[in-house]
Amino acid sequence: MLPDDYTVAMFDDPRAFLAAGEAYFREHRVEAAMIAVTADRAVRDGRPERSPYFWFALVRDPSGDAVGAAMRTAAFAPYPLYVTSMPDPAARLLGSWAVGLGEDPGGANGTLPAAGVVAETMAAALGRDVEMTMATRLWELGTLVPPTGVQGRGRLATETDLDLCLAWFNDFRRAADEQAGRPSGSHEGEALTPADMRARIDQRRVVLWEADGVVVHLTGLDHPVLGVGHVGPVYTPREHRGYGYAAAGVAYASQLIVEAGGRSTLYTDLDNPVSNGVYARLGYEPAYDTANFELVAR
Repeated sequence: MLPDDYTVAMFDDPRAFLAAGEAYFREHRVEAAMIAVTADRAVRDGRPERSPYFWFALVRDPSGDAVGAAMRTAAFAPYPLYVTSMPDPAARLLGSWAVGLGEDPGGANGTLPAAGVVAETMAAALGRDVEMTMATRLWELGTLVPPTGVQGRGRLATETDLDLCLAWFNDFRRAADEQAGRPSGSHEGEALTPADMRARIDQRRVVLWEADGVVVHLTGLDHPVLGVGHVGPVYTPREHRGYGYAAAGVAYASQLIVEAGGRSTLYTDLDNPVSNGVYARLGYEPAYDTANFELVAR
């Protein structure tokens, strides 16, 4: 099919988007979990105040069936689109359509090769180049294999942990860049506010690992939407690394998702061999290769 054979339906109402794409999300529930979780959270919590763009989209074939999904909800520059897999002609249409909105799209993240096709299409229309800023992978949990011999215990964060959790969430990107060998700040993430952190804690979305009464690790999670949950971010301060706390924290969070009846997923940075090895040993299996692309001046 040619790009003209596909259509793009845009939604600024996440509830309407989830209803219109329900069949697609159930068929592609693992790959599209990030979009479904984001839309579901927006239904419950409203639009993020720091997100200058806020829309969702379904790409449909001539029969009206959705063949891909996208969103632009990021609260961090350059405010990239997030896209699922779709045929190349559909991805080219989505890229052209996004440029036509007049929003100056900053890039595209998501499943390969679609994310790259969308980014290249947008760049060509705007006279820019494309830079891949991060190679990533989506993993799905098979059979959980919790680590043994790790000192301490896991628990959900409470209000008294708010300041610590906020500091660690906001240090996560710097630490991730460091572990992957990138210059600090090469991928700017969303800076959370105390209100953001309080909401995450109230929604039971933050797990802490304690050893000898000291909090040594943090793992975030999203509870299942359409049967799929997500683990992340995963953060251990430098002084507590090397003791297995990250593996234990991720296993604890994964078990919460499984106990809620969901399939557990997470993303890894392919430039970070440590985390990829940890998750594979826990029973996570590669599901989709993904990447982050940014539009840059020629």
